[in-house]
This record gives sequence, structure tokens and C-alpha cells, in this order.
Amino acid sequence: MPVALVTGASRGVGKGVAIALHDVGHRVFATGRTIDSADLPAGITRLRCDHTNDGETAAAFARIAESSPAIDLVVNNSWGGYERMVEGGQFTWALPFWQQPAHRWSSMMDAGVRAAWAVSSRAVPMMLPRGRGLIVNISVWAAQKFIGNAIYGVSKAATDKLTADMAHELRKHGISVISLYPGLVRTEAVLAAASQGWFKLDNSESPEFIGRVIAALADDLQLSARSGTVVVAAQAARELGVVDVDGKQPLPLTCETA
Repeated sequence: MPVALVTGASRGVGKGVAIALHDVGHRVFATGRTIDSADLPAGITRLRCDHTNDGETAAAFARIAESSPAIDLVVNNSWGGYERMVEGGQFTWALPFWQQPAHRWSSMMDAGVRAAWAVSSRAVPMMLPRGRGLIVNISVWAAQKFIGNAIYGVSKAATDKLTADMAHELRKHGISVISLYPGLVRTEAVLAAASQGWFKLDNSESPEFIGRVIAALADDLQLSARSGTVVVAAQAARELGVVDVDGKQPLPLTCETA
């Protein structure tokens, strides 16, 4: 049974990935600051963890090591910076960089980019003995075009660069690393926004769809050729025959249409 770790799995994309991997037979460890109250299948092992705290990350890996000497798949989904978009009655998310609150930089870089590095650094030694494994860093098109604000773009570009350089160093060890770009995912927050008319869901993806794509990528015989690259989830789904929970295949977004 493949062993998977999904970070930031309390809700949204992480939760959907954890459920989808569990459904196809992975033994899943799921972390999150509020993971204890998450609506997850009983078979998923919950590890309460704030990945901005290295001690808590170390403790989570110690728990995993107690029952499994190896990890086959890591999905770095933990993220920060979406909190406090409105402060003092002002929507600060879209402000120019010189007016952005400093906490947004810290949240995105620490809970996102640094957490991906810290988690991967602990996972790789558990992959090396088998000479295989997959690390998926969840990213978005903001790495390649302006979306929202400058800090968001910088953090996602850093995630993609981390992916490329990790892949370079791990290639000789048989471990692959990719940045995965979801489309518009029907997370709890997106569904709430759609109910107010802010989003159209015609070409959206379920959180579980992202997990299905990741499971298919992990089994892809051509996985090593993808290592170090950006993979668009919906495009990979078409290549690998993955469908969403409703049986549909969403249209892949491009840099122009994102």
C-alpha cells in the first residue's frame, strides 16, 4: 500500500486530495492546524500540525515513522496568506506591493514556500532507500502572470523554482518533483463566493479531482520526464484518462485564460 502525506488537508484542495488518495488505496497521513475537526474518512491518519513550526513538523514525521519506514508520495498543499484579506473594512488583497501588510509576505513565504521545503527535507530521507517517490508542490498560474498582488506572484514563482531545483538534485535518486496547477477548484471558499455571483463554476474542478490526477501521476511510467516541470492538472487528466467526480474532464487553463 503506497504511503502518502498531504499537508494542509483540513479543508479545500488538501482535503480533497487526501480523500481521493485514500479512495484509490493509499495509506494517507493528513496534516493541518484544524485537522482534528476535518470531515475525513476514518482510514486517514490525522496529524495536527502547523508547518510554520519546525518542532511540530518534526513531531508529525516521528508519528509517521512509528508506523511506516517509508513515504511514497508527498503533497505540499499547506499555505498561508489568504487570511485577513479584509482589514479595517478595507480589501487589502489587491493593494500595490508598497501598501501590502507585512503579514502577507510572512504567511505566504513561511506557511507556503518554506513549509514545502521543510516537509520535503524530512520526507526525502524516507524515500531514498527505495530509490523512488513523488513530491507534488501545489502552485498556480500567479507564478507566471500577475494575479492579485505581487507577493502572491513571488511566492508561487518561488514554489516553482523550488520544484525545479529539488528535481535537479533528486533526479539521480529516482525521486520526482512537480509543481501542479489546479484550475478553479470548488473549495468551500470558492463555493461561497460563487453563491454571491463572484465565480462561474462551468469549468471548475472538485478538490477530489486534484487527488485523482496526483494518483495517476504517481503511477505514470513517464513520471520522471515530468520531474522539475509545471503540470496543469486538467491537461494531465486528459493525457492520463482521469475524470472528475461528475465524470467530466475540465478544460485545461492556460497562462492566457487563467
